[in-house]
Amino acid sequence: MVGDTLTMLFRTVATTSNQYPHSVTLESFLFYFLAIISVGSALMMVTRRNAVIAALYLILNFFALGGLYLTLHAQFIAFIQILVYAGAIMVLFLFVIMLLNLGDVTRLGEKISYSKIIAAGLSFGLLMELIYVLGYARVNMPAAHFEKSVDIGTVENIGRELFTTFLFPFEVTSILLLAAIVGAVILAKKKLI
Repeated sequence: MVGDTLTMLFRTVATTSNQYPHSVTLESFLFYFLAIISVGSALMMVTRRNAVIAALYLILNFFALGGLYLTLHAQFIAFIQILVYAGAIMVLFLFVIMLLNLGDVTRLGEKISYSKIIAAGLSFGLLMELIYVLGYARVNMPAAHFEKSVDIGTVENIGRELFTTFLFPFEVTSILLLAAIVGAVILAKKKLI
């Protein structure tokens, strides 16, 4: 039901965007809004001296990326992004921050060196190149490609691909994870019984 509604909505957006090439739809507005939040939170994360504040900006970045995946009709990846990264990985990060007990933040400061100046210059050059390329890019895709994209990101389609086309790599990955768990338990145990 929801998939049919999204498909009809996306067809309407695709046909109206062909009629009015410069119109702003809700989907494009959300995409750009979440992209700005994602880039802004990433910049705030790497510029903060307090590790806990940086971790909170990283959580905001993960949620914004999950929203971006939703606007791209990749529902499964969006929910996995929020569950795995914003949930489990961030809990691990916060535990490490608490275990390190950073205390004096002034010791973490670094001085400006030539390598940082070169890195900033290269980053600025890459940013200008991306703006130039995206400013002059003209992409005209038929609406048939957009209709297929709604079905690609669903849990049903990903499950079907995992258990048919990619069954062997999926099983090999599960065996590798099982071996890693057994190895971690053996290493963590002091004496084998």
